[in-house]
Amino acid sequence: MREVRIIPCLDIRNGRVVKGIKFEGLRDARDPVEAATAYSREGADELVFLDIFATVEERATRLEWVKRVCDVVTIPFAVGGGIGSLADMKALFDLGVGKVSMNTAAVRDPELITRAAKEFGKDRLVVAIDAKKNPRGGKAPRLEVVVKSGNEATGIELVSWAKRVEELGAGEILLTSKDADGTKEGYDIEMTRAVAESVSIPVTASGGAGKLEHLYQAVVEGKASAVLAASIFHFREISIPEAKEYLKSKGIPVYS
Repeated sequence: MREVRIIPCLDIRNGRVVKGIKFEGLRDARDPVEAATAYSREGADELVFLDIFATVEERATRLEWVKRVCDVVTIPFAVGGGIGSLADMKALFDLGVGKVSMNTAAVRDPELITRAAKEFGKDRLVVAIDAKKNPRGGKAPRLEVVVKSGNEATGIELVSWAKRVEELGAGEILLTSKDADGTKEGYDIEMTRAVAESVSIPVTASGGAGKLEHLYQAVVEGKASAVLAASIFHFREISIPEAKEYLKSKGIPVYS
């Protein structure tokens, strides 16, 4: 088993870190610069910054927000939200961002994945996939891709989309369960495992972490290569060192 990454996520709105439940009911969590500084110091393996309303508001990522974090972060840094072109990606890379993450734009224009991989390298390209569960036997797929901050169903079956983004050149997948997001009831193991077992690129589990056991379950049962969390880290319920020590005690290799 490769070393598992522990990744805090900064969901940004109006220049502040926010957190909600199932993509709704957002509340202020902390200052992004303070958070980035703390997570870098505590030993997080990577930091994900999501400008969560960029696509909904039909605008590009706010570069001034990203730059503030770039100036202090000392760990690998990925940015998503409002990225719809190679020019958007280049602007972020020029600021010092390590990876970019596409979601809605990839669904709208799948070939953008291929163009981006060729231009910047697949190692710098993450495809974020938000998905929800539908009732069995209905017209919609059981596991369905959603876009625009979870507000728009696509009719696209999750596993088939995951396979396609890998074929198109994505370097990794950031998978978020809309149903589990912010609930602290655990990652969607069925969803995570379905995707992780269908592709060979790394899959990061996102949405639902509430206790240390959930991180372990995402890796062992969900087959995730990395675990992303927000609430438990932002509100200081669990620290990065605690998460790493717990996984190590369970025999899971982590970055030191």
